[in-house]
Amino acid sequence: MPLLSVVIPTFNRAALLIRAVGSVLDQTMRDFECIVVDDASADTTSEELEAHGLLPSVKFIRLPLHRGVSAARNAGVSAASGAWIAFLDSDDQWHARKLEKQMAWHESNPGFRIFQTREIWVRRGIRVNPPATHEKSQGHIFDQSLARCMVTPSSVVIDTELFAEAGGFNESLPACEDYDLWLRITCRYPVGLVDEYLLTRFGGHADQLSATVPWLDRFRIRSILDILRSGRLSAAQAVLARAALARKALIFANGCKKRGKQQEYEQYSQIARDFGS
Repeated sequence: MPLLSVVIPTFNRAALLIRAVGSVLDQTMRDFECIVVDDASADTTSEELEAHGLLPSVKFIRLPLHRGVSAARNAGVSAASGAWIAFLDSDDQWHARKLEKQMAWHESNPGFRIFQTREIWVRRGIRVNPPATHEKSQGHIFDQSLARCMVTPSSVVIDTELFAEAGGFNESLPACEDYDLWLRITCRYPVGLVDEYLLTRFGGHADQLSATVPWLDRFRIRSILDILRSGRLSAAQAVLARAALARKALIFANGCKKRGKQQEYEQYSQIARDFGS
């Protein structure tokens, strides 16, 4: 069995996928398997993989129906045999020593069951600096994770058993599924950080979830509600979660009011009142 399983979900990104898969197969660490999960693409995904000679080096799974990125990632993990899981989005690219350096880091930091790297951002072909609010840190980051997504799926390596313990990605969420999972993990476990730039993230294209799914904060609000009801949080964490929920709900409610969404305004205003008291 391989030490690590790499899971790449994809949907209608045949051209970009080849770059992503190539960056996996170019890794200096070789003890891994690569699993591509095609979420019922309508393009030439499988043909491109075959034309570039990537099959059967890559395990290819095609879902019969389009079910979203969470279902694709979960399907990949279900087919994985590694003790560790690494995710890579099909529009991102790893640097050649990413897995080597992460697993070497873990040998020196065996107490961590989840760890990530720093990353380079490229938007529409131009390198940009992430805002200071997205600066990654190591340790217990539940508080920061309530505010925004502080773990990047394409940079993370996670213990397969921890992924199962946390329940995997929530397939009912069309977006912010990573934010949701990291809340369930960071409330109990510290996150490690390999302090090197080992991933390049490419953004600004039209099919990103942030561009195609409106009103993303409604899913983050739902995730905080879910974790408050889950019994996972300590008393101190629950106080932090309630405050974050009230803030997000109030901001979202005000946005609904500006857009003339009266029913949603009343719904989220009530959440803000309930959890802000």
